[in-house]
Amino acid sequence: MQALAVLLLGVLLATAQTRRPRIAVAGILHESNSFSTVKTNWADFTIRRGPEIAGEWKLSNHEVAGFLAGAEKYDFEMVPVMVASATPSGPVTDDALDRLAGELIERLRAAAPLDGILLALHGAMVTESEPHGDAEILRRLRSALGDKIPIVVTHDFHANIPPEVVERSTALITYKENPHVDQRERGLKAAELLARTVAGKVRPVQRLVKPPMLYNIRFQYTSVPPLRPIVDATRELEKNPKILAASVSGGYQYADVPWVGPSAVVVTDGDPELAEREAKRLSEMLWATRDRLKLELPDAAAAVKIAASEVKHPVVLVEMGDNIGGGSPGDATFLLSELVRQNVSGWVVALADPEAANKAASVGVGGSFDAMVGARTDRLHGDPVRIRGRVKSLHDGRFLETQPRHGGHRYYDQGLTAVIEVEGSTRDLPSLLMLTTRRQVPFSLHQLISCGIYPERQRILVVKAAIAFRAAYEPVAARIIEVDTGGVTAVNPKRFTFRRARRPLFGLD
Repeated sequence: MQALAVLLLGVLLATAQTRRPRIAVAGILHESNSFSTVKTNWADFTIRRGPEIAGEWKLSNHEVAGFLAGAEKYDFEMVPVMVASATPSGPVTDDALDRLAGELIERLRAAAPLDGILLALHGAMVTESEPHGDAEILRRLRSALGDKIPIVVTHDFHANIPPEVVERSTALITYKENPHVDQRERGLKAAELLARTVAGKVRPVQRLVKPPMLYNIRFQYTSVPPLRPIVDATRELEKNPKILAASVSGGYQYADVPWVGPSAVVVTDGDPELAEREAKRLSEMLWATRDRLKLELPDAAAAVKIAASEVKHPVVLVEMGDNIGGGSPGDATFLLSELVRQNVSGWVVALADPEAANKAASVGVGGSFDAMVGARTDRLHGDPVRIRGRVKSLHDGRFLETQPRHGGHRYYDQGLTAVIEVEGSTRDLPSLLMLTTRRQVPFSLHQLISCGIYPERQRILVVKAAIAFRAAYEPVAARIIEVDTGGVTAVNPKRFTFRRARRPLFGLD
């Protein structure tokens, strides 16, 4: 009898020692524009729970896909909990934060026992009451689950990182690239780091250093200087076995929060002095580029005139004040009105205008279209423009992107979409207005191709973006012209009044 008890105890111990770690996969992601008047409600979030997470994200290029791939590569049991995300817009309501964080905590508790959590947070969430919403989510998680469970967090390159995020997470990893074509890679890096931490192979410590500056979004293209050498430096650091992760974020200038601006975060294996030294060095590299951050961009009228005179096509006009990925409404008319006023042909403009899209649908394909379009949200984004033409086509607005693109998504849905062939078009040079019922970030050329628009055949392509469009549009563009237009994502921060940002900050003061 005693021998049998010893045998059973041995089996139990062996089972405990060979049990694969249980790692939760979760996320709440939102980039919140403090200057937008459009609040982000709970209903604006798309939420995937349990097995739905793999269905939505496994084949994507998002960091959640990296989390999921890490389960197999690093031999842990993946426990899909909940991933919620919403298109960038105004601050998240307190009700939405309470419901999202509350459900996440309930599901994590129900999934116990857990050995660790992989948590995707954007890093630029602002709520009605909390300037740093991501830090608040971590505070609530720690309050509910305790300080012992390891939590490895991923952030977008545009994160505004406060000290509390670094204090409340076991390790923080941000994307290196903008456009964000490395999200899956960084998610996989986070999975590796957490797997090694849970196995007791490493002991992460991290340090955050922030230079006193606002790093203008105009210069946050990481494939070229001034940021390219700094991103390269973080990759070199990660070749050091003592350094578990090295990250630089450019920050998000449309969030009026205390810790707005760029950051350097270095995670080491039990060496706080090394983490502090290297984070400080990266921060100093950011600060040293400040003399190169000068804004000299044309306005809408000048940009359209330049584009119309170009011999090589297509020319991409970037309407920076209506950057949908930065939280704008996607209905600005500054460039559209200039294209019409200057009688330019061969252009494509996409507008989020449900009323106009539904009117086109009621007319039907081939029918005449005559309506005021755009600028539905406010006068910050121009005035409505009268458009005459015919309804060329109608679409359900769903399309697929298989390549790594900014945001990492695979499946898109911009809702009912109408393409208007504007008066004055020819068969060789059509001027096309795409009207969508949902805001759609221009991260994929398939937004156009799925509606029968071939970008390389057009003279001018208008994108409502800043940097993110480049991964898709740069390969087809003969020239890219960034345009200084008004709106809640205007490129010049002096158009806005900052009340909560720490001061002084280079770029504001």
